[in-house]
Amino acid sequence: MTTAGVRATARIEARDDGRGGTSLPVLDGEGPLALRRVRSGGLEARVMLVGAMSGPLGGDRLAVEARVGPGARLRVGSAAATIALPGQAKGEARYDMRLDVADGGELWWLPEQLISAGGSDLSVSSHIELRGGARLVFREEQVLGRVGEEPGRLTSRLTVRRDGRTLLDQELACGPGAPGGWDGPAVLAGHRALGQLVIVKAEFEKDPPAARPLGEYAALTPLAGPAVLVTALAPDALLLRRVLDEALNELT
Repeated sequence: MTTAGVRATARIEARDDGRGGTSLPVLDGEGPLALRRVRSGGLEARVMLVGAMSGPLGGDRLAVEARVGPGARLRVGSAAATIALPGQAKGEARYDMRLDVADGGELWWLPEQLISAGGSDLSVSSHIELRGGARLVFREEQVLGRVGEEPGRLTSRLTVRRDGRTLLDQELACGPGAPGGWDGPAVLAGHRALGQLVIVKAEFEKDPPAARPLGEYAALTPLAGPAVLVTALAPDALLLRRVLDEALNELT
């Protein structure tokens, strides 16, 4: 750590082990980003992201990189919610995810919630590259403020590309200093938990799910290509997870 904050990158590489399973030749964490392989009971490899320090804090630059090779199956979760905090260093914190899935590979990215604590300033970027018949389940959940506090500033961008073609590219800014209207009826409508689920699989090419509401504050939207997007708002993290879990069970 320096006065400018922490710089740390965690790297995961998953490969087909040639016996129907998945090996992890690269599993390397730094600083607050510790990685642990956990028992899967199946053919996939499972990795848990464990926060070894508080953060991200102001000025931190954190990144997670994951590569999934042909025939490999990887599921990534986290041991607890990530809490963005103000910290002593001035300036915005950054948390970047760079995920790459080869043709025939499969990635389930299912971390716990990101909580934007009062006074924090965090920019999150998730960039996902898919090739050919890659399969993806990506969940993102964000909670604005802890109980009884106002949120920090949170900017989140999610980009998903398949064979160089953009399936999804969106950005949302919330909290102090964000463009006006972020908490209004056209955006969050006063809710403090927001999430989305992106699922990409070849079966959607021939039989895509129809666009429809999934309750009062959730919707399913087909994307260009074999992909769907589920977006949801809720008053708290528990109800948000329930909505996204129901959609995940239906679509996978």
